[in-house]
Amino acid sequence: MADIKASQVAQLRNKTGLSMMECKKALVEAGGDEAAALEILRRSGADKASKKAERTTGSGIIEAYSHEGRIGVLVEVLCETDFVTRNEEFKQLAHDVALQVAAMNPLYVSRDNVPAEILDEQKKIFEDEARSGGKPEDIIAKIAEGKLEKYFAEVCLVDQPFVKDQDTTIGKLITEKIAKIGENIAVSRFVRFELGLK
Repeated sequence: MADIKASQVAQLRNKTGLSMMECKKALVEAGGDEAAALEILRRSGADKASKKAERTTGSGIIEAYSHEGRIGVLVEVLCETDFVTRNEEFKQLAHDVALQVAAMNPLYVSRDNVPAEILDEQKKIFEDEARSGGKPEDIIAKIAEGKLEKYFAEVCLVDQPFVKDQDTTIGKLITEKIAKIGENIAVSRFVRFELGLK
């Protein structure tokens, strides 16, 4: 078993915000390798988040954000209890989501919100593009699926790369906060106004 120093645990805690016990357990499991410990904690966070996903989100906040008075956003971010609505990390998450909506102008919260007729239309466009590009019929569906994934990353908030960190998505950011805060969190809706646009 690797000899884990308190300084290693503290360093990992500073990076993740998780408890000393969770950080030490991950470092022990990873044999003292910090990168491997981070991956263990990430997987563990995703597991915790998926278990909490079914829990009812009856509280939350509406975050307002304005960019130079030209773009305005309202975002409703839900959680399970009033206690969490006062948590600074939860408030920061709501602010980051509002900032994302202002910057990236998503059309939907998630792919589940994309109307079926829009999905069918997009898929047909991508299939037609592949066909006209001379691609064989047997791989056209795969090409269309790949392009649909890119489409989701453009128009769905939770699939978009986070403007402050392109290596993560809004969905992953929310999952990390669920694991850290210990409650289910969901973005339920948003509205974005841009001066002069109807």
